[in-house]
Amino acid sequence: MPYRGRFAPSPTGALHAGSLVAALASWLDARAHQGTWLVRIEDIDTPRCVAGADHTLLEQLQRCGLIPDEPPTWQSAHGKAYAAALQTLIERGWVYPCACTRKDIDAAWATQGVPHERHAERVYPGTCRPENGGLNGRAARAWRLHVDRVIADLGLPALTHWTDRRLGPQVQAVGTAVGDFVLKRADGLWAYQLAVVVDDARQGITHVVRGQDLADNTARQIVLQRALGLPTPQYLHTPLVVGPNGEKLSKQNGAQALDLSDPLATLNQAAACLGLPPQAAPLADALGQWVPLWTQHPAGASLQSPG
Repeated sequence: MPYRGRFAPSPTGALHAGSLVAALASWLDARAHQGTWLVRIEDIDTPRCVAGADHTLLEQLQRCGLIPDEPPTWQSAHGKAYAAALQTLIERGWVYPCACTRKDIDAAWATQGVPHERHAERVYPGTCRPENGGLNGRAARAWRLHVDRVIADLGLPALTHWTDRRLGPQVQAVGTAVGDFVLKRADGLWAYQLAVVVDDARQGITHVVRGQDLADNTARQIVLQRALGLPTPQYLHTPLVVGPNGEKLSKQNGAQALDLSDPLATLNQAAACLGLPPQAAPLADALGQWVPLWTQHPAGASLQSPG
């Protein structure tokens, strides 16, 4: 199967230094392995999207010489595919409606003496599971994947193992570390986990290169892929760019839009984060010089045959 990779930014603002690192790495990985590189605008979280940011992102990528091999796509156009996937899971008995708010979840754990830790994952306690009485007369707000039932019915191990091409062997017990995660949100919007799994399969993505902050999502996405009978790509999570406070650089953390008055200088900074040497050649030549260097890079060289 030919290599197909993608860069999938959310249009919550312009590209910043951290997102450019992931974009450059995914582009280099595709080019180094004679693959196809796509751009997918992940705009399903509409309350966070900024008008016009999608086109700004595409213009910034173009100025950096990172041009997709096929026309960009927008997740907001794929609702029918997500609905079909959810219906498949409903028919298999692997999802259920949930009435809980975040306050309900925190209260459920508090009654067991487990306070919610700031920045920690809210593990769902299973309150609305069918075997626990379901909605108990409350109105449904969201749809959740019944992780334990999927694992049991498919005979999957309780621990989900996968190997990241940069981070190495990874393992997570999704049922206890995350719990039954949301596939359709209380506000009616599609959840990231369902959308990304459906879209990666729909676009034939064989290799995912993305920021390390998304590594924790991988195990639950693998479980969902198994539930839907979809292939699992190979994963590579790039180093994070951190802000002055030591936290991941993001728009919520004060990240500034890229200064592209000198695109090569900006790309050299991103390349340095990936352990690649600076280039002084014109932009297109610099990108071309990084491509063979990526195949010698520990992450780039770790590519297995896509099939």
